[in-house]
Amino acid sequence: MSDIFITDLDHTFLRSNQSISSYSQTIWNAKAHHHTLSIATARSYSASMTFLSKLHLKAPLIVLDGAMVVMPNQEIIDIKYIPQELANSVIALSYQLQILPFIIGLQEGFDEKFHYSDGLNSYQQEVLTNYLHDPRLCYQKRLQAMRRTLKIVYFGSKTQLSDLCETLQKTFGEALEYKLSPEKYNDGYILTLLHPNADKSHALKIVSEYIKRDLSDFSVFGDSLNDIGMFKLAGRSIAVYNALDEVKAHAHIILPHTNDEDAVARFLEKH
Repeated sequence: MSDIFITDLDHTFLRSNQSISSYSQTIWNAKAHHHTLSIATARSYSASMTFLSKLHLKAPLIVLDGAMVVMPNQEIIDIKYIPQELANSVIALSYQLQILPFIIGLQEGFDEKFHYSDGLNSYQQEVLTNYLHDPRLCYQKRLQAMRRTLKIVYFGSKTQLSDLCETLQKTFGEALEYKLSPEKYNDGYILTLLHPNADKSHALKIVSEYIKRDLSDFSVFGDSLNDIGMFKLAGRSIAVYNALDEVKAHAHIILPHTNDEDAVARFLEKH
């Protein structure tokens, strides 16, 4: 029976310059002939596919932190939306608190959109510089939720977002999933709001059921806080050397190499 490997992308499989080395590509494609290889990422489907276009992909992909499980051909296996009324309530409170989020969701069909508005802080402005020519980017004079909102995302300082997260939790309780973690591409933090069952751990269960394999058969790779749920479920959890200490504490294996040293591919080649 083939092995199943699921890897996070940013700072795990991707290098810090957001690329996949030719070595990692070669190892992935060689292993994909005999094993099941896939990803679990906070990135959207289309953003993920820009990196994965040269990789052999046959298994379900976990994208948007687990809000969507989708096949490489865009067949949606599972999707979890934030109800539009709830999302608009979050946005209304955001206006009161004077910190607006980015809204990520789907328009008609599989049309991904990334909505933003005025009044961006320096962290958000830095993020937007990476999306200047992205067709998903959509300015709104007055920010509103989409009918199929998948993520509400804030960028800011740790103190600012910690206070915001506390306020949102007091206001909306268990109606949402709240994920606060360092943003490793700059010195800020990121706060992500999701459907309560839209995280990597729930998505991993869905993949397990879809391919009819037990969770004990899965090996998962990661580096950040949103990977811990997967680490707790999978038969084997593997942290790259540059992973956060909180993540390493839940790992069965801590690799001696970083993402910039092709840690995942090195492990795959040996196993």
